[in-house]
Amino acid sequence: MKLGPAGAFVLVVFVAAQVVGVVISPAEAGMGHLQKIMYVHVPAAWSAFLAFGLVFVMSIAYLLRRKESHDLLAASAAEVGVVLTGLTLALGSIWGRPTWGVWWTWDPRLTSTAVLFVIFVGYLALRAFVEDPQQRARWAAAVGVLGFLNVPIVYMSVRWWRTLHQPSSSPATVDAPYVWGLRINAVAFAILAGYLIWRRYQVARVERDVEELEEERALAGGSLV
Repeated sequence: MKLGPAGAFVLVVFVAAQVVGVVISPAEAGMGHLQKIMYVHVPAAWSAFLAFGLVFVMSIAYLLRRKESHDLLAASAAEVGVVLTGLTLALGSIWGRPTWGVWWTWDPRLTSTAVLFVIFVGYLALRAFVEDPQQRARWAAAVGVLGFLNVPIVYMSVRWWRTLHQPSSSPATVDAPYVWGLRINAVAFAILAGYLIWRRYQVARVERDVEELEEERALAGGSLV
């Protein structure tokens, strides 16, 4: 698929947001430029939550209405959510090494995020191994609903338990010089996530059409022209 006007717009918005966060925003007094990881790390986590929220909604919708479009949209959102969660974990480790002295620690926030990542990797693995489309959709929807329950645990972990991770960053908790960089990147990541989910959904529809043609060919015992 070509990038198209919508894709070009998303790319421009995303690049502009990175310029604001990485180039224009000032370095933090204590951490220096390392602090600028926040402009990607935090928005990536927020957008992952939004993606998994869409998985939750579409999974419930599928269980109630059995519409294939709901299942495919849930699967598309799950893929994007997994990528964003992986990015969140990777950037958190890069930030943690000079700040905490370790790449990884079994902190409640880090652990619950890793569990979230594993759950939805399992969701995608389930979809890959179950051949029957309806059975795959039902099982995946159940995992999608249950997996989303970990999202509020991740978000609240720094409040519920003693944690090495600092409190959740937001425009209300960061100093004024960093607010706009965070806000702009949050919007840019949300737009990017939405665009990627939609494009992946379009590809999923094509893949499903091909799958149906192959099933018809197998039932016909020959080739379809």
